[in-house]
Amino acid sequence: MARFLSSTSGLERVTRRRLFLACLALAGFIYFLRGRKAGVTSARVQSGAGGSPREAGRAEESAYFLNETSWRAPVVWGDSQASERRRDAHAYQTFRVGLAVFVVGRYSQHLLRFLVSAERHFLLGEYVYYYILTDNLRAVPDLEMPEGRELRPVHVGEMPEWRRLSRVRMSLLADAIKTRIQKEVEYIFCMDVDQEFVNPVGTEILGDLVATLHPEFCGMPLYTFPYEKVEVSQAFVEEGEGDFYYTSELYGGLCAEVYAMALTCTHLILQDSEAGFHALQYEEGYLNRYLINRRPTCVLSPEYSWWDSPRTLEVPVQRIVSVGRQCAALEPQRREARRC
Repeated sequence: MARFLSSTSGLERVTRRRLFLACLALAGFIYFLRGRKAGVTSARVQSGAGGSPREAGRAEESAYFLNETSWRAPVVWGDSQASERRRDAHAYQTFRVGLAVFVVGRYSQHLLRFLVSAERHFLLGEYVYYYILTDNLRAVPDLEMPEGRELRPVHVGEMPEWRRLSRVRMSLLADAIKTRIQKEVEYIFCMDVDQEFVNPVGTEILGDLVATLHPEFCGMPLYTFPYEKVEVSQAFVEEGEGDFYYTSELYGGLCAEVYAMALTCTHLILQDSEAGFHALQYEEGYLNRYLINRRPTCVLSPEYSWWDSPRTLEVPVQRIVSVGRQCAALEPQRREARRC
């Protein structure tokens, strides 16, 4: 009987020891996973030259995303407390906002979806004028708009190929702002028409000069940005220059600021064209060159220009989805399935 009790006591000691070692191993595994997550978070927060550790510490709502740039411009996340404060500050003001889209050639197929989605989500309760710059006025649908929101078609010359449009779009935008838009609205935003609003976009986006982070390069190192590298180009960006990489899918601000940007980019494009050259990323290259010299006062997060691809940053809420770039990221068979 004594031998049995001694054996039982020994088994209990072995079992307790194994249990202790198992708990210790589990704690170590959890610590390892947390360390990996923190490492990924740190890598994403430090975005180019603008993503300093100091900025990482400013992330109020989430340790994963920036809320402010190094030059103290807000980085807008729609559901953040900062955006809520921005909307509250605008609540007792009336704004007239223009939304300009180019509808040329086959891109007319996207216009109805774009407008319907904008009416569901874009600056609801504000005065909004949709400037449809098109080579075919018959492509503009006859939509019944609520009071204070209007379709305003603007005829532009025929440009059957989109790459041709990329060379003159800034010029057309500058001309439209100068001759008409600045007389009718305070703010103007320019978007690609092959996009869709899928969640609310409010007055948190308003600013003097507004740019949108490219979702495939947000949080990536500066050297990965597709800035223009050919030195003869007017869009050339030297090594070490820049803060973020911005998409051409959405930009805007006060009419005077957007006009100055569009006019400057037009001159840069013309100089390159005269030399028989054009930036690799087309209009987007010149836009990024300008925004290095004249930093935006408001930076929109990738929530406001998002599409699914292996490199795209995941976001809390998708607000505007680029149908065009989404299709471009798909394999040929999946493009057909989605009718791209």
